Parts: sequence; C-alpha cells; structure tokens
Amino acid sequence: MNDRSASVRFILITLVIDALGFGLVVPIVPSLVVKLSGLPVSEASVWVGALLTAFALMQFACAPILGALSDRFGRRPVLLLSLSGICANYLMLAWAPSLAWLFLGRLIAGATAANAATATAYIADVTPPHKRAGQFGLIGAAFGVGFVVGPALGGLLGSYGLRLPFVVAAVLAGCNVMYGFFVLPESLPPALRRPINWRRANPLGSLRVMTASRNLRRLAIAWGSTWFALGALQSTFVLANQERFGWDTQHNGLALALAGLGSAIVQGLLVRRIVPALGERMAAMTGATITACAYLCIALAPFGWVVLVGIVMQAMGAMTNPAIQGMVSSSASPDRQGETQGALASVQGLTAIASPLVASFVFSSFTGSGAPFQLAGAPFVVSAFAYGLAFWAISGVRPPPALVAAEAAATMGETGGHR
Repeated sequence: MNDRSASVRFILITLVIDALGFGLVVPIVPSLVVKLSGLPVSEASVWVGALLTAFALMQFACAPILGALSDRFGRRPVLLLSLSGICANYLMLAWAPSLAWLFLGRLIAGATAANAATATAYIADVTPPHKRAGQFGLIGAAFGVGFVVGPALGGLLGSYGLRLPFVVAAVLAGCNVMYGFFVLPESLPPALRRPINWRRANPLGSLRVMTASRNLRRLAIAWGSTWFALGALQSTFVLANQERFGWDTQHNGLALALAGLGSAIVQGLLVRRIVPALGERMAAMTGATITACAYLCIALAPFGWVVLVGIVMQAMGAMTNPAIQGMVSSSASPDRQGETQGALASVQGLTAIASPLVASFVFSSFTGSGAPFQLAGAPFVVSAFAYGLAFWAISGVRPPPALVAAEAAATMGETGGHR
C-alpha cells in the first residue's frame, strides 16, 4: 500500500510541473497571436480558437493510439513520450516567428497529449474502484496547483517579454522528462498487458468504446459537454476581459491563478470527502449545476470583481469531472484502463475541436462592429448551456453492479474495522 501511495505521489508531482509550464503560457498566447498577426482583438480571437482546435484535432487522432500503447507497453514510456512532445512544443512557441510555427508547435503538443489520460490509467492501476474518484480529484488538484503559480508567474514574466514564459515552460518540461525517466516507476505489470487492437486504437474505434453501454454513452456526452464549456474559457477569457474591463496580462494571469487555486482546493481536499458522501452521480450533478451558474456569472459580469465571483463558483463545481472519471473507470476492466481513458480523451479532443471555434466565432460576433448587441461574455452563456446538457446526461446514469458491490464490501470492511 505504501508503494501505491508513493507511485501516486510521483505522478502527481510530474503533473504539477507539467501544469505549471502550461499555466505559464495561457495568459500569453492570445497576446502573441495579436502581435504576430497584426489583427485587432475581435479578429485575432478566431486565430486563438484555431490554435486550440489544431491541438484538439491532433489529440483526438492520437489519444486512442497512445492509450492502446500504454496498455501494451506500460504507462511510463507513454508518459515520457508525451512530456517530450510538450517540451518540443514550448521550444517552438518560444522561437516561433509566425503563426504557422505556432500551429506546428501546437500540432506536436496535441499529438503527444497523453498526460491526463495516461495518468488516470496509471492511478486506476494502483487504486481500488470505489476510491478512484477521490484519486482522480488529485489529478485535477495537481493541475490546479500548477495553475495557481503558472498564470501569475506567466503574466509577470510576460510583462518583460512575450517569449520569456515559453522559455521557462520549456525548461520545466525538460526537467519533467528527466524526473519521469529516473524516478517514475511503471504501474502496469507485464501480466496485465495486452496486444494492441488497431481497430479500436483509432478515433472512430475509440469512440465506439464509449458507446458500448447506455451509461458510457451518457458519460461520454457529459464529459464532452464539460470540455466544450472549458473551450470558451481557454480561447476567449483573456480577450473578453481585455475588451470589457481593460485587463492586462497580469490581471488575467492572477484571475487564472485564482481559478487554479480554487480547483486545487476542491479537487485535492474536498472531492475525496464529497464524492463518498453524495455518491459519484449526485456529486457530478451538483458540480454541473454550480458550474453552469458560474459561467452565467462570468458571462454577464458588469464589473471585473463579478468575474472573480464566477471563478470561485466554478472552482466549487470542480467535483464534476473526477466523479465522471470514476464512473467511467468503474466500467472498464484492469487491462483496458488505458484504452478506456484514451477513449475518454478522444471524446475530449472531439469536443475541443469544435469548442474553441464556436467560442471564438461567438465572441467575434458579439464584439465586432456588426454585432446585434455587445456582449463579450457571450461564449460563456454557451458554456452554461453545455453544463446543462451534462446535468441531463449524468442524471440518467446508474452505477454498475460491480461498483455497488465494491462500495458495499468497503463499507462492511470499515464497519468491521471500527468494531
């Protein structure tokens, strides 16, 4: 059990460093796009959305392959491959002289973006089914910790030069590769590895994994909806705040740091308590409701401080995704955790292809000179509706018998222990 705890700590540290590098560049990319394109903010937002879509397209295409590879060769080599791709991406962003090079960097990053899916499979390897939602919350918390420091530091470094955060992020990613190479142990024993089924290790075959049952279909809809909503935050949050409140890089960096702090607190400390108390399904529905209200708050904010209120509310709803991941993981056998999490990443990638384009189009439509009315927060209204769809999908999910039995056995064991 101590070995399992140590393994989880190893991978969480890896993810914190990874998220720190990602958080460094989030407040900078929109400004760099504006600078390289020479376009006004309303038009440059379309290119920001296109960059995110390029990343998502490659992730959609490659995530199931990497998931299958992790089931065949183990989690560790796939994580190292992914981290190496992220390092190469940051180096290209630091040097990129044009939008074309920015796109190439994002394509490389998307092709190797197996961090979350493989990390989830890793933790599923070493965690009993009824405790996985709490452990998956730690993955979100690890990213949240990175986002606490990353955006704030990125905003500060960006004030000295738009390229500097990318250089720092590349150094961190390189350190992450070295850390994983020398410290991170393998979690999938050879006895549980299986040959690659290439018919399933592709985007369409991977999506069929998520349609194998009524529960998985609904969970796929819910998962996709939450990531569709996040696309608006990634592609238009910085630009919307610049347009509405005149926020600069530091203001947006601090706001994103607040989002990361809130997410880290909820997913790192509260999910492990809330999910067992409410159950995975009810916890996911509660989180979806809170997050929908948060996006409406951000969308309609008349003052900057109201956006911060929305960010705090969004953090309170951060229990949704760990609960969904727990339900999905409980539906997969031990030797298919990589495949299932890769399929979940494909759903994420598919929705993330459309989301930035939709959000950027909506932002441009409601901030340009021909807008029917000015509403820079319009993309977040769409995000609120996406979480409404997630609520509907989750409401129809029923826990699989295996999970019910595991929870009952765990409860009996804990009761017996107290006696």
